[in-house]
Amino acid sequence: MPQRANGFWTIFLTTILLDVASKRFAVTTLSPPFLPHDIIDDVLRFTLAYNPEGAMSFSLGPSSRFWFVLLSFGTLFVLAYMYRQTPREDRFQIASIALICGGAVGNLLDRIRSARGVVDFIDIGIGTHRFWTFNLADLAVTLGTAMLTWILCVRAAKDERSAHTLSATTALDEPS
Repeated sequence: MPQRANGFWTIFLTTILLDVASKRFAVTTLSPPFLPHDIIDDVLRFTLAYNPEGAMSFSLGPSSRFWFVLLSFGTLFVLAYMYRQTPREDRFQIASIALICGGAVGNLLDRIRSARGVVDFIDIGIGTHRFWTFNLADLAVTLGTAMLTWILCVRAAKDERSAHTLSATTALDEPS
């Protein structure tokens, strides 16, 4: 198996395994839902919640579950294409794609298995000022997306500088 595939599958499967295991832990030990369990004072709490909607409870109406499943498959298709186009030595881009795919599959499994929605349990904030409750799949998608965005922005800026330098050099070489 090529090194690109080894790195991708290791991160992808580890992300799914950790997500599924952590959600199973949350469901079995944090019930009933919406009862906070302080981990680090009230800054980090584990609070079981089910999210039938999308990220940050974004809703697409009564058919949200269907649309988010469809959106997940579409995203995975696009990411598979990006993976195939990524050179094997670009380990950071491969890792970022693997994190996004692993997180997307982790949440997709929840959406397909249960009408209750995605299991969320990580609750961060101070006092009444709380962030949305999330899970390890959400964390992987966010981290992977931030990495991929940074990689693509840096690459685009580098390509733009190279093109600008090339056009300036070419303009100087032209006879007057």
